[in-house]
Amino acid sequence: MADEIKVTGMVINTMPVGEYNKRLILITRELGKITVFATGAAKPTSAFLGASFPFSFGDFYISKGRNAYNLHAASVKRRFEELSNDIEKMCRGSYFLEFADYYAHEGMDGEELLKLLYLSLTALINENIPDRLVTAVFELRCMVTEGEYTEYPPVKVSPACMKAWETAVTAPLNKLYTFVLSDDVLLEFEGAVGLLKRRFVGKRFKTLDILKELK
Repeated sequence: MADEIKVTGMVINTMPVGEYNKRLILITRELGKITVFATGAAKPTSAFLGASFPFSFGDFYISKGRNAYNLHAASVKRRFEELSNDIEKMCRGSYFLEFADYYAHEGMDGEELLKLLYLSLTALINENIPDRLVTAVFELRCMVTEGEYTEYPPVKVSPACMKAWETAVTAPLNKLYTFVLSDDVLLEFEGAVGLLKRRFVGKRFKTLDILKELK
């Protein structure tokens, strides 16, 4: 058997393979985005069952296979079950996974993106932080991790929006969700982030389309 590796990561996508197996896509701190094959994960009695759903965060013990990694064990620390209580929050969370998947790459240092994803999902659950603000800040900071951003908003904005932009771009990740905006400034901030997305992000996200239909 190939040498076992321990990685810390989050499941961002799953696909059935045959009747009982699953192919998992993870963002990991150590290896960036990886594909992991979980044998028997769809069986009700499988030890992998709890670790083979999107949003599952924890430690995964894997080995390198021919075309993917193989899962040997997992220790899930958080599943973000709270999202399932609100269909809009669940949809936003799924959009976060899809957006992170777009920017993640195998072999990259995935620590910052993984931490951003974890903290953003935690903020999404927090009722004191508007979901729209969490979404816009997450989008902008994801673009920052890839170097696809502008230091200042791509359009003239108010001083309050400028300050929010500077915070979203430069603040330590654990200080990212420490502010709120008035409705007018939030709309302005969302618009500036949207312009940046149209400039740098060349993908249409299915989960974002579903989110728009829910509104």
